[in-house]
Amino acid sequence: MSDTVALNVNVFLRNIVQMGGSMLFMLTLCWRLSLVPFIVVPIILVASKIFGVYYDFLAEKTQEAVAHSNDVAEEVLSTMRTVRSFACEEIEGDRFYDKLTDTLNITKKKAFAYVGYLWVSELFQTVINVAVLWYGGHLVLSGKLNKDLLVAFLLYQMQLADNIRQLGEVWTGLMQSVGAARKVCEYIDRKPDLNMTGHYIPEKVTGKIEFRNVCFSYPTRKQNPILRNLSFTVEPGEVVALVGPSGSGKSSCIALLEHFYEPSDGQILIDGVPIEQYEHHFIHNTISLVGQEPVLFARSVEENVSYGVETCTKADVIEASKLANAHSFIENTRDQYDTNVGEKGSQMSGGQKQRIAIARSLVRKPAILLLDEATSALDTESEHLVQEAIYKNLKGRSVILIAHRLSTVEKANKIILINKGVVEQMGTHEELLKQEGMYKTLVQRQMIGNAGDSPAVLDAARPKRSSATAPYIHRGGPGSGALSISPPHSMAQSLLATSFTQSTTSMQSK
Repeated sequence: MSDTVALNVNVFLRNIVQMGGSMLFMLTLCWRLSLVPFIVVPIILVASKIFGVYYDFLAEKTQEAVAHSNDVAEEVLSTMRTVRSFACEEIEGDRFYDKLTDTLNITKKKAFAYVGYLWVSELFQTVINVAVLWYGGHLVLSGKLNKDLLVAFLLYQMQLADNIRQLGEVWTGLMQSVGAARKVCEYIDRKPDLNMTGHYIPEKVTGKIEFRNVCFSYPTRKQNPILRNLSFTVEPGEVVALVGPSGSGKSSCIALLEHFYEPSDGQILIDGVPIEQYEHHFIHNTISLVGQEPVLFARSVEENVSYGVETCTKADVIEASKLANAHSFIENTRDQYDTNVGEKGSQMSGGQKQRIAIARSLVRKPAILLLDEATSALDTESEHLVQEAIYKNLKGRSVILIAHRLSTVEKANKIILINKGVVEQMGTHEELLKQEGMYKTLVQRQMIGNAGDSPAVLDAARPKRSSATAPYIHRGGPGSGALSISPPHSMAQSLLATSFTQSTTSMQSK
């Protein structure tokens, strides 16, 4: 739009001035003859207005069609491995071709509309010239107009016609720019649904988190409630694990705590203050999130770890990387901390991305740490080292973690089982095993699925701390008929790894 305005504003002003001068001289030469073009010019302007509105509409449709085409191309190029793994190159190519065909069809409409406008404009100009020649000849023959003045009038008429034609082109360009910029202007003028006007900045955050009767449903699915009067408290320095079936609302709690959304009812408080009253930058430096699928930027490892931290030194980056068990593999890369991770971290493995993301959170030294299955892509040994590093360096931080592995869950100070948007059970690992409920049922079911209904496994599910860490017996490979003793860490890795699904078949296959 800026290019079009800068290019055409001088053309527009010049033609406006020339039109005014031509019409003034035409009135001076012969006011009777001037009535002919003055009557037709408004008709041309009305036709230009109608065409401009339609051209504006087509320009907006063109922008949308191009955007859809670019979406397909960007999506396919960024997921090329998935496309190739399913041999869908031709399918995606055809889909992109269809989007380009839609763009071509709209562009054809624009071309036909522009040609139609030119025909109408030239037709009216021809009508004006014919009318001026006819009426001017009549005035000359009747002695009311000098023939020399008729020639001068025709020259001004040609100048006026040229000005009208150029103004039509300028109008077309401006309407195309308006159509292209309308969507951007809508986004600029859009009022956010979230309240981001908080100004509260305390000297220190202890990390007490409270969910008070929180009800929530996503804006696109308001008829489908996710959380229903959910309430729980995380004391300062406490590690709380959220467990439950998939879709029960665990990640929604994290999203609400990050203030990505606002609850439809209830409150979320940090140190007794509603989260929306905190200043935006302060609260997001106080709360640090590590997601299941962390996103890295196409920058160096050091820049990703220190992302958003103004006073972060190289020593801080290295220390956080060591705590996240990322320092060793970073040192083995060619450029070490200057290694570019690629677009969205494409040059790193899933486990490496998660460790860099954990380092990015730890370098901020947050008061509240949110771990949404932050170690799901790590191998057993790496997960053990990262968990050990995190637990050793909490130093009074409040931690909310979503995990499905018993090795992570059982260490928490409190376990909250969320089912269908409500808190169904709450307590420590030992306390929940003493209770009859979903937690104990799912633990026993998982053990049975992994151990082939061995009595030793059922004993392991009893509410004894020693039994939770004792070795258990499981069957050997098919046809072996032998039993073997597995270390407790292996049991911990497989336990609860099925995201608390209700399907016994999937648990046995796991």
